[in-house]
Amino acid sequence: MNLIIFLLVLSFIVAIHEFGHLLAAKAFGVYCYEYAVGMGPQLLKTRNTETTYALRLLPIGGFVAMAGAPEDDENYADVEVPEGRHLSEKKTWQRVIVMLAGVIMNFLLAWLLFSICLVSTGHYQEQPKAIIGEVLGNSAASEAGLQSGDVIQEIVSPSGNHVKPYLFSEMPKFESDKTYTISVLRNGEVKKVTIRPKYDAKQNRYWIGISAKQAPVKKVTLWNMWWYGAVTFGEVSGLMAKVIIQLFQGIGLQSLSGPVGIYQVTSRYASMGLIPLLFLVAQLSLNVGIFNLLPLPVLDGGQIVITLIEGAIHRPLKEKYKLWVMMACWFILIGLMLFVTWNDISRLLFH
Repeated sequence: MNLIIFLLVLSFIVAIHEFGHLLAAKAFGVYCYEYAVGMGPQLLKTRNTETTYALRLLPIGGFVAMAGAPEDDENYADVEVPEGRHLSEKKTWQRVIVMLAGVIMNFLLAWLLFSICLVSTGHYQEQPKAIIGEVLGNSAASEAGLQSGDVIQEIVSPSGNHVKPYLFSEMPKFESDKTYTISVLRNGEVKKVTIRPKYDAKQNRYWIGISAKQAPVKKVTLWNMWWYGAVTFGEVSGLMAKVIIQLFQGIGLQSLSGPVGIYQVTSRYASMGLIPLLFLVAQLSLNVGIFNLLPLPVLDGGQIVITLIEGAIHRPLKEKYKLWVMMACWFILIGLMLFVTWNDISRLLFH
């Protein structure tokens, strides 16, 4: 059952993304061969004047095939497309909007689900600042001399990476029992302490034994749910952006999760009820949208960059160069997928 929920969640998010591309393409008159939910052989299909809408056997994503995309034109070579209906024949700004539309749909879905989740619970918990609310006894923090009310200014990892958290949730994960340096503001004076996290076998993580200072709670109604949904959207987006920046700095690589990790998280949230599961779907949809904005040619962000370059130089880039870059990006993405999958498996086997 958990596997089915996991596949349906991912397929739903991808289908929404592709539906955004479809809507924008049709709005600008691009000929669309097919919009499919799922992959593999067709189970059900219907067709309007030009587009086939299909449900396919394997619930692992979906796609929209449109005229002007070379691989789609090859797969539907028997279809005669009217002149001017190819994506490649549209104006640069129209092509950019078509490529952005999938990300926009992911963002709208995330905002909608965040809003629904908040109004269902009836309250919005403000994000606590990076201020220590409580220091647990016999913890690494108490031994290092950290105190309640300390404002965390900076955390330096054993490898020399610097993180300056504003929110408590922006604090980096402690990944070993090696020495970290933490700078705190106390009574108007900056103090530095060294600390060695302790491993908690029950929680399967390293920690220092502090909790956040309680943040205000706001009432959420049908009238303000959209505002607080947008606020939550902004908070989660900010965290995701900082995680990406830290990953490029080499911070937090060991905590990355792949399909196995996402499956575990989905199973856990599904067991907690509908609202937690919807909140997870919102987070995943937002993550998919942000990830697709990365300037890699195999993603929407990369295709937008290529389109803008071609628009600026008034001619298409040579296909062989685009192919080389695409292949290199595929190797990077496959390598990343193998790495995060190994992270998931090693956490299962060795912890």
